[in-house]
Amino acid sequence: MWGGGKLGSSGGWFLRVLGPGGPNIKAARPLISSAVYVKNQLSWMLQIKPGVFNEYRTMWFKSYRTTFSYLNRIKSFRYPWTRLYSTSQTTVDSGEVKTFLALAHKWWDEQGVYAPLHSMNDLRVPFIRDNLLKTIPNHQPGKPLFGMKILDVGCGGGLLTEPLGRLGASVIGIDPVDENIKTAQCHKSFDPVLDKRIEYRVCSLEEIVEETAETFDAVVASEVVEHVIDLETFLQCCCQVLKPSGSLFITTINKTQLSYALGIVFSEQIAGIVPKGTHTWEKFVSPETLESILESNGLSVQTVVGMLYNPFSGYWHWSENTSLNYATHAVKSGVQEHPMSAEFAFKGETEELQANACTNPAVHEELKK
Repeated sequence: MWGGGKLGSSGGWFLRVLGPGGPNIKAARPLISSAVYVKNQLSWMLQIKPGVFNEYRTMWFKSYRTTFSYLNRIKSFRYPWTRLYSTSQTTVDSGEVKTFLALAHKWWDEQGVYAPLHSMNDLRVPFIRDNLLKTIPNHQPGKPLFGMKILDVGCGGGLLTEPLGRLGASVIGIDPVDENIKTAQCHKSFDPVLDKRIEYRVCSLEEIVEETAETFDAVVASEVVEHVIDLETFLQCCCQVLKPSGSLFITTINKTQLSYALGIVFSEQIAGIVPKGTHTWEKFVSPETLESILESNGLSVQTVVGMLYNPFSGYWHWSENTSLNYATHAVKSGVQEHPMSAEFAFKGETEELQANACTNPAVHEELKK
């Protein structure tokens, strides 16, 4: 059994072993520990002194430092043969599906409820194109994204899928709403070029993770993450289907009081810019939270930039203010690390301590006390 207490004003702690004959005073040794919360990293740092037991149930402590953030990376690491999700798990909100099902026939009405998304293409298409061109040494004029494979998640009626296809990319658009995909397929059929470059599927992202692992040069989730019910799983799936060094593009709404006032109260309930019930403020996500989740999944955020919509002119423009809408570009690590398991790591450390105890006379004498 273990007992413990505080060592005066030093702030240290001692640890003692309670053997069959009661407390072993000689076994008590100072154990200095500290816990430090690292702001904005959601990690705790713990400095401990793990010990090696001898036959007298005493412990010899050696300075050792580990971090919970490292253990979190081990926890989040998944070997290639490990399933990322269970077959019963989904990121799709059935309530959201009903909302978009009722609007499926309105996707290509540029003056209708999706007018802001049509206008948003003036920003998001160049944002995606220009960042991807940084990774292409030689691109073809007129088809700058030729040869790139892009996944458009939550493609709806194909408002963003088609412009990406026109830039030369091979694009797969997925959406869980069957009527949305029917609308998208019907619209692209009028353009023979797009008909060859674009493929649409009725499915959720997690349904195709295994078959498309590390397949895409870019994944686009524009105005999507604020509609899913499991953001972390959704972003994990985005990372899984990306090739190493692949790009993830996200546009979404910040979780602020201003976004509630303008994005829901004004836009939905007063001005009617978007239908009532389209958004749920609790699902909005801040850039900081989004970046934290992305980085925990091996993606490095390159850009975060604000977007503002003028309901009177019907146009979007870039802004330094991210309190409403914003766009993010993140890149997947080019070298996929395979960290050793925690059990293996600590086993190796223990073996090292035991070896030191056998070869170091001072340590050996300490163990005999």
